[in-house]
Order: sequence, then structure tokens, then C-alpha cells
Amino acid sequence: MHVPDGFIDAPVSAAAGLAAAGAVAASLRGARRELDDRTAPLAGLVAAFIFAVQMLNFPVAAGTSGHLLGGALAAILVGPWTGVLCIAVVLLMQGVLFADGGLTALGVNITVMGVVTVLVAYGLFRGLVKVLPRSRRSVTVASFVASLVSVPAAAAAFTALYAIGGTTDVPVTKVLTAMVGVHVLIGLGEAVITTATVGAVIAVRPDLVYGARGLSAPLKLRVGGRLVDAVPVPAPAAPAARSTRTVWIAGLATALVLAGFVSFYASASPDGLEKVAADQGIDRETREHAAADSPLADYGVSGLTDARLSGGLAGTLGVGATVVAGTAVFWAVRRRREDARTRDDAATRADGRTQENV
Repeated sequence: MHVPDGFIDAPVSAAAGLAAAGAVAASLRGARRELDDRTAPLAGLVAAFIFAVQMLNFPVAAGTSGHLLGGALAAILVGPWTGVLCIAVVLLMQGVLFADGGLTALGVNITVMGVVTVLVAYGLFRGLVKVLPRSRRSVTVASFVASLVSVPAAAAAFTALYAIGGTTDVPVTKVLTAMVGVHVLIGLGEAVITTATVGAVIAVRPDLVYGARGLSAPLKLRVGGRLVDAVPVPAPAAPAARSTRTVWIAGLATALVLAGFVSFYASASPDGLEKVAADQGIDRETREHAAADSPLADYGVSGLTDARLSGGLAGTLGVGATVVAGTAVFWAVRRRREDARTRDDAATRADGRTQENV
């Protein structure tokens, strides 16, 4: 789904860039409400994990592969605002360091792969969680459905942009049918990966899954045909904050193994967008990537002739760069929240002293 330079014309790419910039700006503000001392470093880890898993293309049809988009996974694990930022960080790293996804198309990619997937997935996820029984199983079921639907939704969003600013003369109906068809299959893989990951985190640390917060419901009794609260019990003392170090180390190690070793065995077939572009002829105006001479272009290290070593080292460096960049962004957002809270507390105390003096 990484759109290269040349698929979409300059005016529409610029408009998508403005839309993406607005979404990122809104997400920077919204993420302040989602991030705390535990989730800020985990958000950087989620970005690095998505980067790693996106290197693992899996076959979906003859001569076609797919890979995780990650919007649903990020939104469910760390929240929708933070999820948009996670995908934006991943796409920026991929575009600048690895020449994956055009730089002039960065706004298109953030809009399609980040904003659309998060909006569709998290909206559907919250709706399902509300109507399903309040349990961990419901979270995994909702994760499966939401992530599955988010992928063809992103494909439809790309088709809409192509309909407005496509650089080739190919019937939109043909593009839409081909894109949505193959991305429904890719969505199944996305759903399996997302559900497995969310389920694994819930199994060990449900308190770290943003979408699983508030699962426990108060006990109700039916009295006279009405549901009423059971005999209240004293609220337990707030548990001491648990360290996230073990989860962070395990997650980072997993991402490094996936990117550094498992990625060598990923499918080499073109992904859904590349396959549709070649079959339908919408790639005729594709331009060379501005970062094509990057030492890490195409997920390999320039100068290394051993394909396994080159790809593994590039993947490892990518995970490292993404976790550092992501963590820096999310800690900065968290810091701004703390600064704003400190200013508010100071203003409240000043108002209190003023009223006492009066």
C-alpha cells in the first residue's frame, strides 16, 4: 500500500499532504490524553514492531503478497491519536531511509495507511466492544473484525484519491475492483496478526492495552425486573504501577528477530498495490525515489553482497531508528502534557491564594 511518487498528481498529493499534516497536528494534541509514563515508551515500541512486521510480506494469491498496515493494531494497543502518530513515524522512516513509499506521496500514504485505517478500525472496534460481552475475548474478536475491514477501506481510499488525481487513464471501476478484491485477502492476514498480537499482550499485561481498558463491569442483580448494583464492596486500593521494562525488552527483541532474521523468508512477490498497478497500468508515470541512493534503499545495506546479512542488518537498523524516533516523539508529547498540568496546578494555587487574601 506504499504509494510511490508519480501515481497521484501534484495538486492532489499536496492536498493529501495538508490533510495528513492536519491529522498529525491533531494527533499530537490528542495523544497527550492517551500517553502516560507507561504508554509513552510502549508507543515507540509499537511503531518499531509495526515497522518490523511490515517487512514480512505473506502470499495472498498467485504472484501477489501483502503485509501489515498496522493502523488497527496501533490504535487498539496505544489509542487512536497515538496510533496515527505511530504509523506516521513508520512511514517517515521507510520513505527517508529505505526509499519505500514516495516522498511527495508521503501525505497520501499517511492519509491512506494511517488516518483511514485508524478511523475505520478504531471506530468499528469501539462499536463492537460496546455491544459484545465485556471480556478479553470480545476485545480479540473486535480486533479481528476491525483490522480486517480497515485494509479494504484503505484500498478504497487510495482509489478515491486516484479517481481525483491519478496520472494515468485507467477506469476507476477497474482500479477499485482490483484494489478492494486483493486487499480483502490481505485484510485476513492483517486480522490474524493484529488479533494474535493484541491477544498476546492482553494475556500478560491487559493494563497496557488501550482498547481493553474498563473491561471489568460491576456485578448486577435482577430485582423486580430491573438490573441493580449488587451489594457494594469497598474499592480496592490502587495497585502499584507495574514496570513495563519486561514487556518493552521482549517486544523489542521480537521486532529485531522479525526484521533481522525472519524477514529474509518473506514473500518476494509484489504486494497488492504493486500487483494491481502493474496489471492495470497505473504505474506508467512512476518516478524514481528521491532517496534511491540511500545506503539502506530497498531494505539492504549498500556494499554488502550477502543478501541475508544485508537485509537483516538493514531491518535491524530500521527497527532501532524507528524505536528511537518514535520514543522521542512520544516522550516529547508526554512532557508537554506534564508541563501543561504543572501550569494549570500553579494557576489554581495562585487563584486560591488570591481568594484567601480577598
